[in-house]
Amino acid sequence: MTLGLLRTLGVRAWTELEYLRLCVGSGVVGIDAPATLLSAGNALLKYGVLPAALSLSAARYGERNAVIDDLGALSYRELDDRSNRLANQWRVRGLRGGEGVAILARNHRGLLDAVFAAAKCGARIILLNTDFGGPQLRDVALREGVDLLVYDEEYESILGSLSPRRGAYRAWSDTRAASDLESLIAAGSPDAPPTPGTNSTIVLLTSGTTGTPKGAPRPETRSLEPLGAILSRVPFRTREVTECPAPLFHTLGFAMAMLAVGFGSTLVIRRRFEADRVLESMARHHATTLIAVPVMLARLTELDPSAFARKDLSALRIVFVAGSQLGADLCRRATGIFGPVVYNLYGSTEVAYATVATPRDLAAEPGCVGKPVLGAVVKILDDAGREVPRGETGRIFVGNAIQFEGYTGGGGKERVRGLMSSGDVGHFDCAGRLFIDGRDDDMIISGGENVFPGEVEELLNTHDAIREAAVIGVPDDAFGARLKAFVVIDPKAELTEDEVKSHVRASLARYKVPREVVFLTELPRNPTGKVLKRVLQEL
Repeated sequence: MTLGLLRTLGVRAWTELEYLRLCVGSGVVGIDAPATLLSAGNALLKYGVLPAALSLSAARYGERNAVIDDLGALSYRELDDRSNRLANQWRVRGLRGGEGVAILARNHRGLLDAVFAAAKCGARIILLNTDFGGPQLRDVALREGVDLLVYDEEYESILGSLSPRRGAYRAWSDTRAASDLESLIAAGSPDAPPTPGTNSTIVLLTSGTTGTPKGAPRPETRSLEPLGAILSRVPFRTREVTECPAPLFHTLGFAMAMLAVGFGSTLVIRRRFEADRVLESMARHHATTLIAVPVMLARLTELDPSAFARKDLSALRIVFVAGSQLGADLCRRATGIFGPVVYNLYGSTEVAYATVATPRDLAAEPGCVGKPVLGAVVKILDDAGREVPRGETGRIFVGNAIQFEGYTGGGGKERVRGLMSSGDVGHFDCAGRLFIDGRDDDMIISGGENVFPGEVEELLNTHDAIREAAVIGVPDDAFGARLKAFVVIDPKAELTEDEVKSHVRASLARYKVPREVVFLTELPRNPTGKVLKRVLQEL
């Protein structure tokens, strides 16, 4: 065995021990009764990680609230029992391991019932975007191989001729006394479902901001890395209260919901996001953690200050943000309201996690996305694959244990020496903090100068009259390309195109000033808050 291999194995062993230490410190790993460990171990061997996490929490915290939604509360024991009953009913209807269960649902208990039941059947779980139109839904269903569909009643109109062989079941109904899932659960056996012979896989979809979303399956890992990596930068604890308005079909919402279940925390969700209701719920349930995409956090900061009066948010320890660029201005506003509790994760559906900015990082540099989590490798490379010095912009490449396996329809992300492209460009500062400078396909060349729209967007968002802004590159006969800005102003403010340009001109180079400014009432976004720039290109 070579010295290099020994060193690698030693580092790996130390890292796994550090993950274990972090898990013990969080409370998720501890001393349990033999019956509790046996129950979780049996679920792990039969069904895999997700059912095992639910089984462990059901054994540890049986009557504790697992989820609170628009219908009320469910305990951990009830959640585990419901998924057994539903899985058994689906087995009767022919569902087998490896088959595809697609879920088109908003945030409510039915989505969780379906996920855990499908996992106990060893199915491929395909989480569908609730913003899909009919053609997108059918394209994705055909590509991913959907054998069973779970959907909310509001989406019936886009199902068209979609008729999966194992059936289609309503998870939420506004016009019927009970949903299909509730009827199946009521009729199902509470016994543990038979061993499916294969563990389930999760197929998350890319955001689809530039085209039809792609399926991004990822392997199930038995390492503590995914959990220990996040705990190395974020102080999650067991038996807390997690308010999660972020959509559960998205990587952020799904991962944090599963973490809450594994930690025995109470997950608070609702079908639709309304900032004032989220604030009220956080105070009423004494939320310790808020999971949100940046646009949701922005809407919370825009609430009238009177909305925060007499709201007890003293339990709040973590505001966990991911999904799109947070930005320095929003970071400052959120910190000013909630205190130094903001944690900003950088990653993607494909690469999973990369870095986390802690409150200390954001106090020093509110525009950064922090330092790599334990076990992750993040490098900035030039076009030739060489690592660039700190301070220089290049393409971001990431390595960790749970990156996706490649797109369902074929293809994947570029890899260099085992590291995967995130699709972004950025730089490290002298303290090792990562900054995102833009998408590697967003850069435009205007008059021979390289311009990243993200830098201009960040500046526009600092203007007191601007609520939100997006910048794209459009063709230009004289300069090759030029910037076009789309601006949403505060309803109480007035702003002209010249004033927008002057604001940019005062801080950035001449070639970064937008040649055109379009005022909109709102920016087109997908459900996770990302701006749909393909729609802006058509305006």
